Amino acid sequence: MRNTFKLAINLLLISAASAVCGADLTARTFNSGFLEAHDTYNGISVASDGNVYYVLCAQTIDVGGKIYRYDPRKDDVHYLGDLTEICGEKDLKTVPQGKSHVRFQEYKGKLYFATHAGYYNMIDGMECLATVVPAGYKPYPGGHLLAYDLKSGKFEDLGLAPEREAVLSMSMDTRRGVMYGITWPIGYFFSYDVGTKALRNLGPVAGQGENGRGKAYRVLCRSIAIDLDTGCAYYTNPEGDIFRYRPGAERVEKIEGENMRKDYFGKYDPSDSGSMGYNWRQTAWHPKEKAVYGVHGNSGYLFRFDPAVPRLDVLDRITSEPSKRTGMGDQFSYGYLGFTLGSDERTLYYLTGGPIFVDGKRLAGKEKSAMGEAKGLENLHVITYDISTGGYKDHGPVFYKDGQRPLYVNSIAVAEDGTVYTLARITENGHTRTDLIQVRINK
Repeated sequence: MRNTFKLAINLLLISAASAVCGADLTARTFNSGFLEAHDTYNGISVASDGNVYYVLCAQTIDVGGKIYRYDPRKDDVHYLGDLTEICGEKDLKTVPQGKSHVRFQEYKGKLYFATHAGYYNMIDGMECLATVVPAGYKPYPGGHLLAYDLKSGKFEDLGLAPEREAVLSMSMDTRRGVMYGITWPIGYFFSYDVGTKALRNLGPVAGQGENGRGKAYRVLCRSIAIDLDTGCAYYTNPEGDIFRYRPGAERVEKIEGENMRKDYFGKYDPSDSGSMGYNWRQTAWHPKEKAVYGVHGNSGYLFRFDPAVPRLDVLDRITSEPSKRTGMGDQFSYGYLGFTLGSDERTLYYLTGGPIFVDGKRLAGKEKSAMGEAKGLENLHVITYDISTGGYKDHGPVFYKDGQRPLYVNSIAVAEDGTVYTLARITENGHTRTDLIQVRINK
């Protein structure tokens, strides 16, 4: 009788969740042939040719990250190259170009992106740029700015990031041909003009950044918002300040009269490595409204930032329905990067977490997490938000055909037909890798 009662309760919970969220979504998985592939952050985009370009990352001393192209018309995955080799460092025995943490930015027929280290030293439980390397190897040579020609298929090395740091965040003024980035671990903000090939180091964005220790630690902003009308670039710090760089200026300025310190977002210690603080997590520029839409990762609140006023409006909490009901935040300590504006310029897409229930009880994770760590397992939910109507919809949790759930999802690309692509962990034959997955939803 007791087991029957438990079964009935679980069926009721599943039924209630389905009524709110819709039926579960089934993701299609791909095998790109890279068994060592590790978690990718951003690193995926749909280009004007309709193809999906993505990077699969690596985290060992002798394996570089790899770039692929998926053609949905041919249903074909094609290997494009190794990041270390593209950067001309194949035989140098340096820490490899193991990752790319940025989306591809398209300008005049080329995709622009940048590289990041994949091999680290662990100090006090935190990933640090490797200065101690195995015998015969050399330290990381620095992140590269790269371009890929969509027609010729050729890569171009545009040079190193400032101070030979890795590139953590990057966006591009795709009207003027200027790349903007934030390095890691200190966090230098820089610009690179594609036309003049001029690189400008505009200084650190948040003190000692993620190179700081104790109270000097500051988590770095993962998203640079670009106002395509004015060419201005915006980023935040964990204290909640919003900064603006005007093209051609000698320095960055802090915006007065507006910030990210909203009661709804929560209360944060800027030196805490276990959260993004008041930083925005991910942003998207809306060309018609001339405004930035973004999400504060730790709270899951959607906001709209009008840089001309300046004014930031908190709109809605776009976490999953089960998360709202339990009142709990997502398990990933930074919140999620899978947020973007669709090609219809009215639909926002967000990949976020949702609690897992076992016997009707929420599966709890750790109370405290380290830098960039998941507190525990959770489901992946696809959320859409209609800007014109304020319509929020949770399309439900995503599973693979064999019942597994996608894990460590921090990227998104959306095709013109609304098909969602992301990069997630997949376990097959007892081995786990990160790879491309595809999710189709009904809006």
